Amino acid sequence: MRATIIHGPGDIRVENAPEPKITAATDAVIRTVATCVCGSDLWSYRGINPVTEPQPIGHEYVGIVEEVGNDVSTVRPGQFVIGSFIASDNTCPNCRAGYQTNCLHRDFPNGCQAEYIRIPLADGTLVAIPEQPAEELIPSLLALSDVMGTGWYAAKAAAVQPGSTAVVVGDGAVGLSGVIAAKELGAERIIAMSRHESRQKLALEFGATDIVTERGEEGIARVRELTNGIGADSVLECVGTQQSMQQALQSTRPGGSVGFVGMPHDVQIDGQQLFFSHVGLRGGPAPVRAYLPDLIERVLSGRINPGKVFDLTLSLDEVAEGYKAMDERRAIKALLRP
Repeated sequence: MRATIIHGPGDIRVENAPEPKITAATDAVIRTVATCVCGSDLWSYRGINPVTEPQPIGHEYVGIVEEVGNDVSTVRPGQFVIGSFIASDNTCPNCRAGYQTNCLHRDFPNGCQAEYIRIPLADGTLVAIPEQPAEELIPSLLALSDVMGTGWYAAKAAAVQPGSTAVVVGDGAVGLSGVIAAKELGAERIIAMSRHESRQKLALEFGATDIVTERGEEGIARVRELTNGIGADSVLECVGTQQSMQQALQSTRPGGSVGFVGMPHDVQIDGQQLFFSHVGLRGGPAPVRAYLPDLIERVLSGRINPGKVFDLTLSLDEVAEGYKAMDERRAIKALLRP
């Protein structure tokens, strides 16, 4: 089969690889219908996360079940499925508490930018759609495997409530999905921080009420100006840098909450600053599996359309251009058709 392999910074190739096989009774093999490039993949592409040898890459997927292990009972061959970027049994104490990304038996599907993928713990990871979805719904369903679920978790972790004010730090696919989530959870005012016109337009379409283009101290000051000098009830941190975290913490009112889902890189938090701010802080890898049934229903009913974050569609053979376009910020998110 064809699979995407990263060899080093800026070096993405499509190569021949063995088709995955069932290796455990709890596995499923899926033929991918659509996959994509994630913003977190760019950490390796840019050399920030070291790549010491060629390795498969990609963790977002929707597809058709081809084969299942003997112990798999909730999905069957021929079904269209969506799964989380982390495999979970969905039965352990952490899963039952709603934190499937901390499953006691979690596994990490990798190499999903390929024609076929093996998903471990299939019963707990995959959710089947009742029937083959309409073609126009596939991008939105694909978004649920990571970015929409992650944006949803950011809003939940930030305790977005009906009538509240939310700020979204980051205008990538996760941040834009966070705007959708904040709107769906009832935020009355949603301030999106973005410097890019195309992303600003999409944020407004998704439900943002205000756009802040400033960053750093100027960005914090602008948010406070928009919130009568107090700060926002909820802030969604969707980047993962020191600047974005400080922007989030200092844009939050006393007693408010920050939900951080950007993969932290060189982020340090001042304990005294956090202590005296009375700001709550919660985050981590999003438990996407917990939200899949609800989000699938919202997509199928037409209530949300997170697939609009895909502004570039390529064949799998063109995956290198997808990485390049996202790295150069010519694209928000690249969808790949195997």
